[in-house]
Amino acid sequence: MQKPKKYISAVDALKKLQRYCAYQDRCHAEVRSKLLDLGVYGDTLEQIMAELITDNFLNEERFARSYARGKFNIKKWGRTRIKQELKKRKITDYCIRKAMEEIEEEDYEQTLHQLIEKKAAQMEDPFSFQNKAKIATFLIRRGFESKLVWEAIKTY
Repeated sequence: MQKPKKYISAVDALKKLQRYCAYQDRCHAEVRSKLLDLGVYGDTLEQIMAELITDNFLNEERFARSYARGKFNIKKWGRTRIKQELKKRKITDYCIRKAMEEIEEEDYEQTLHQLIEKKAAQMEDPFSFQNKAKIATFLIRRGFESKLVWEAIKTY
């Protein structure tokens, strides 16, 4: 049985969410979900959201940019996957375009080639059509554009 939620005041909820947003960039959907989990609804929820935005604790463009940077640099995701994940978080198209500016074209291609080399090194015969297809599938699942992937594999 779930225990009943304790009432939390608007001031306490605001402080809690300020810490939550200061720790790491958050999108509006995450913050809204956190407020609902705390039992904050309606006008109070909207008021807290507005205050977080006004005080720059919550900034959707900043979130999108840091998300794209992090997923590309750390997880080596491609643009397609990053865009899908941002859309899943209800980020606006404008913010998604701004986030894509964080990924330099030169770094993108270099990462693509590094991933091809790494995957090919794990195979006995990376030049067979079957293994090239496996490499391509791996990279496309990672979020790289199929046209770019196949061009890079041809030059490998």
